[in-house]
Amino acid sequence: MARLSQNAEEILESLWVMTVEGDNVGCLLTSLNLNRDTEELVELIQRSYVEIKGDRVYLRREGRPDAQMTVRRHRLAERLTMDILGISGDEGNEQACEFEHLLRQGVDTKLCTLLNHPTTCPHGNPIPPGECCIKARQQGEPGIVALTELKSGESGEIAYLSASDDKKMQKLMSMGVLPGSQLLLVQKFPSYIFKVGQSQFAVDDTLAREIHVRRPV
Repeated sequence: MARLSQNAEEILESLWVMTVEGDNVGCLLTSLNLNRDTEELVELIQRSYVEIKGDRVYLRREGRPDAQMTVRRHRLAERLTMDILGISGDEGNEQACEFEHLLRQGVDTKLCTLLNHPTTCPHGNPIPPGECCIKARQQGEPGIVALTELKSGESGEIAYLSASDDKKMQKLMSMGVLPGSQLLLVQKFPSYIFKVGQSQFAVDDTLAREIHVRRPV
C-alpha cells in the first residue's frame, strides 16, 4: 500500500490528539480546516481510517495504529529538535513537523533508542511507546522521564533540561541542576523537592517537567 501523504498524516495526528487524548468523540470538519472534498481526507476515507457523520469526522479503529505512530514520530522529533538541537519556540515546532515525516519505520526506532526511550515530549505530552520501548523496559534498560514521573525517594542521573526560556535554564543551572548530576526526589507535593549533591531545592510542576532524569537499571 502506498505511503500516506504528509497532510493525511497530520489529519490523523490531530484526530488522535483531539479524540483519543482529548474529550471529543469526533471533530468538526471546520475545526480541522477541512471539507468533505479535501483530497487528504478522501485519502483517509478510502483506507477506512476515518469516516464522516454529519459535520464531524471520526477516527476509525483501522486508523488508530497509524495515527498513534504519527503522534509518536512527531513527539520524538520534538525531543530531537528542542532538547538535543536546542531549537525551541515556533521554529522548533516547525522543524519537528518537517522532521517527523522522515521518521519512517526503523528510523523512529533508532532515534527513540538514541534518546533512551523518552516517555513524554518537551510539552509533557505522552510519547506512545514503540516495540523498542517495550523491549527496553522488559530488559530493564534505563529510560528517561520527566522529574514529575519519578516517585518520592527515587533517584537518577539528570539527562537533559528542556527549559522553555533562558531565565528558567539559568535558574536550573544556578541550582547545580546539570546533565550528568545525580538527583534524588524527596517529595512531590505540594511542590517538588529534590536533592542534587548536598543541596536541596523546591520547584513547581512546570519547572519539574523540564528536568529529565535517566532512571538506573
